[in-house]
Amino acid sequence: VGVLNHGRIVQTGTTYEIYNNPRDTYVASFVGSPPMNLIDGKLVNGRAVMAPLNFELPFAGGARTSGETDGRPLVFGIRPEDLYLQSGAPVEARVHDVENHGVEKILTLRVGDAMLRATVPARTDVEIEQPVRFAWDPDKVVLFDKDTGISLRHAG
Repeated sequence: VGVLNHGRIVQTGTTYEIYNNPRDTYVASFVGSPPMNLIDGKLVNGRAVMAPLNFELPFAGGARTSGETDGRPLVFGIRPEDLYLQSGAPVEARVHDVENHGVEKILTLRVGDAMLRATVPARTDVEIEQPVRFAWDPDKVVLFDKDTGISLRHAG
């Protein structure tokens, strides 16, 4: 499979590879429905800090980084199915929208001025404007360079 951007091939691979390991923020935002959430931030002492959204989440795992990324402007990519609702989770949001899709619901969560998408089981009971708490699976986060948009996994 190939992904084109303005007639130029930007990534080739299996659908699994492209979905789970996008080369850049264009591929991340183009492949998948709903697309990957892209959040500006930086790594500070093993934590993902999203200053504009005023929250932090633990960070480790699949997006392995070296100390040279500490404090560097990054974009955190997380698929909606890898954000999960949990009481006591570190980040509070408000439910902005609920889309029922049979076996699942796609929630739009409002955190400050930003909107994030989360996929939850259909049996999840939520209402518009309800406060919820969420976290993410840090092993599923893809880090992108803020300036180039290239995944740190593909950089070099």
